[in-house]
Amino acid sequence: MEHKSFGKMACPIARSLERVGEWWSILIIRDALHGFTRFDEFQKSLNIAPNMLTRRLSALVDAGLFERRRYSEHPPRHEYILTERGRDFRPVIVAIFAWGNRHFAPEGASVLLVDKKTQRAADPVLVDRRSGRPLRERDFVFAAGPAASKRTRRRYAMIDQKKPFGAEQSSRPARGRRRRAS
Repeated sequence: MEHKSFGKMACPIARSLERVGEWWSILIIRDALHGFTRFDEFQKSLNIAPNMLTRRLSALVDAGLFERRRYSEHPPRHEYILTERGRDFRPVIVAIFAWGNRHFAPEGASVLLVDKKTQRAADPVLVDRRSGRPLRERDFVFAAGPAASKRTRRRYAMIDQKKPFGAEQSSRPARGRRRRAS
């Protein structure tokens, strides 16, 4: 079955998923961030079929996240080096890692992110680069950008009218119920 392409959608999340949305891709990038560069290293680490690894690496090269470099002429062998675009994916990996440790590790963390100097565990959080403030739901919202289509602008205008999760409920009575007189 062929999946729908998200590459032409205006949504940056959809466009990103087009490049890295397949689970093997994220695990390959994870391993590359740990220093793996060679086909056999990825294959051994992931226990992935060679044909699947070849397809995923080719897709990651085509998406500009890896550069393919020959390191041996006889036999021809290549290594896969993260590009700047690929290295820029690190915060996403860290966010998935932190979320997974928080919500899907009932036995405790099997991997930690630690400070190189102090060896103390980090508690990753996304922050706004300009202000340094954590990107909390109540303080930051998505909004239509300068290149947004009319449809996207309408969508975010509708979202702006809704209250965020956890906000006070409307003072209007629920349908079918009458408000009591005080």
